[in-house]
Amino acid sequence: MKKQDRNFDDLVERFENRVYDTGKGNWRLRLLMQDLDGISDNKSCLSVWDAGCGFAQISQWLAEKGHSLTVCDLSEKMLARAKAGFSSSGLSADFHHASIQQLAPLLPDFDLVLFHAVIEWLADPLAGLAIVMNKVKPGGYLSLLFYNRNAMVYSNVLKGQWRLKPILEDTYLGKGNRLTPPNPQYPHEIEQHLMDHGFEIQAHTGIRVFHDYINNETMDMTDTGELFALEERYCRMPVYRDMGRYVHLLARKL
Repeated sequence: MKKQDRNFDDLVERFENRVYDTGKGNWRLRLLMQDLDGISDNKSCLSVWDAGCGFAQISQWLAEKGHSLTVCDLSEKMLARAKAGFSSSGLSADFHHASIQQLAPLLPDFDLVLFHAVIEWLADPLAGLAIVMNKVKPGGYLSLLFYNRNAMVYSNVLKGQWRLKPILEDTYLGKGNRLTPPNPQYPHEIEQHLMDHGFEIQAHTGIRVFHDYINNETMDMTDTGELFALEERYCRMPVYRDMGRYVHLLARKL
């Protein structure tokens, strides 16, 4: 049977409770905003495509700055949450209930394309990445956030037991729970892929480089303020940044 891209209509509440409405979710948003601050504060109105928007928090933040947003998602329920967020803030965007593959041919090129936590859920990740790369204007930017395969390997090895054999045999992909992406990516491979296709890396940030390796018992005894101060100190340093649960690459199209 042909593999399909993941539709999250059945998991919206779980994503909200376990990802979006959590400290670690807020931390992800904070670092993304830091990386995007330099271009989002541009006085001119940027055209932005949020390709696979989820709840569209970053898009809403950009709209608040006066930029023009085109927003899409394969999940009708995710898109409804995004619309509700915009509406409650008195903001507008061009919303589309469609996949990136369906919508891209109908769209113009953009100053900024957001592709956040999508590639790892696609049946063909690099084909999806090619679609969004092609919609970035020369001189424009791609903001790419993806689930890190390094972190998946490392965290499973640290847990040990039965998890070691699948790692040794390279058969571990697609074996996790429903919130574990089937196609995580290696940062060095994605970075090289972007550079090979005419992009220059402007920012390279690891999201949760320490947090997700700490067990619950230890976390209960840990000062989260101190922990996130350390996250911020090390998240853009080589080695640490490539061990984050997620990796964010901001790349400019030459």
